[in-house]
Amino acid sequence: MIAILRGRLFALGNTDCVIDVNGVGYQCQMTRRCLERIGQIGDEVTVYVDTSIKDDSITLTGFSDLDVKAAWKLLQTVQGVGMKAALSILSALSPDDVILAIAASDKAMICRADGVGPKLAQRIINELAEKVSELPPSSGGAGLDGSGLGGAGLAGAGFGGAARGSPNAGDHVLLDAVSALVNLGYGRAEAHQVTAIIISSLDDPSLEVVLPEALKRLAEGVRR
Repeated sequence: MIAILRGRLFALGNTDCVIDVNGVGYQCQMTRRCLERIGQIGDEVTVYVDTSIKDDSITLTGFSDLDVKAAWKLLQTVQGVGMKAALSILSALSPDDVILAIAASDKAMICRADGVGPKLAQRIINELAEKVSELPPSSGGAGLDGSGLGGAGLAGAGFGGAARGSPNAGDHVLLDAVSALVNLGYGRAEAHQVTAIIISSLDDPSLEVVLPEALKRLAEGVRR
């Protein structure tokens, strides 16, 4: 199985790219987000790879970070979500966005992905509500070598954490607080609702402030 590719970006398309590794070209399908930031033709790049082998084909799927790969695999555990649909979702949303959408039961957010309708979006929310905690923490776009997908040429191509479209500070607090509350036995939807209300009322939310207040409100049954 091929797990990592490191080589020269030989070709770049709308849904895939070709990486030249010592004279051998490997075609990798990728999310649109990844392809937009991978760099220029001729750049040295490094990607995580999933290898899918079928009777009539071998398909390589490339990822910038392990959290993207993990989200792609988790999405495919949902009935009706295959490789292409999972790539479409992660082209429209970052892994953190997917977690937020599921926690908030936000079908419209998931429906931003091409080919994903309300019924499939609801199924994703229903089936993954208790599984998103399995996803690894966001790597912030650090990639394999700490500078994004590729080498030095990609550091200036915008593959850092901010360019990746990662959540702002409030969103990170929301994710951490909801995760902590779920681990304490509270329902994800309830935890998200209470935590989001608290964060919206604060100018500079922090986990140290938000989590105790959320615990207090949940214990009292207050959601205002």
